[in-house]
Amino acid sequence: MLNKLLQNKTTSLVVIVFVVLLALVRMFEKQLFYDPFLVYFEGDYMKMPLPEYDSFKLFLGLFFRFLLNTLLSLGVLYLLFRDREMLVFISILFFFLFVALIVSFFCVLHFFENRENLLLFYLRRFLIQPLFLILFVPAFYYQKLKN
Repeated sequence: MLNKLLQNKTTSLVVIVFVVLLALVRMFEKQLFYDPFLVYFEGDYMKMPLPEYDSFKLFLGLFFRFLLNTLLSLGVLYLLFRDREMLVFISILFFFLFVALIVSFFCVLHFFENRENLLLFYLRRFLIQPLFLILFVPAFYYQKLKN
């Protein structure tokens, strides 16, 4: 796969552009998304009370960020593997992961008060970072090697 990628320089360039766009989403997160937890998790959040937040705005901010990361991740995965069936499967997987994570996030936020901050931190991390891309690239590369 690495040889193919090096032979197709256009694909390599577009993958790099998508990765740079993922980095830009992270770089401009404070300007692009409503998320009072950005500052909260930078401090000593284990001892601090939860920040004031608007649930609807927070949901929209997390959804928009997850959507941007997902679209860019799908672009990278498609360019690397060129497999439409896999892309459909990953899209469905991303949808179910988002639903499970967002429901879990808001359940922890509303029902556990200030006792499960670390769990809240990691649920939010999976919602706002393209961690699934980091997991899926080696997994599907291994799958391609097996087939």
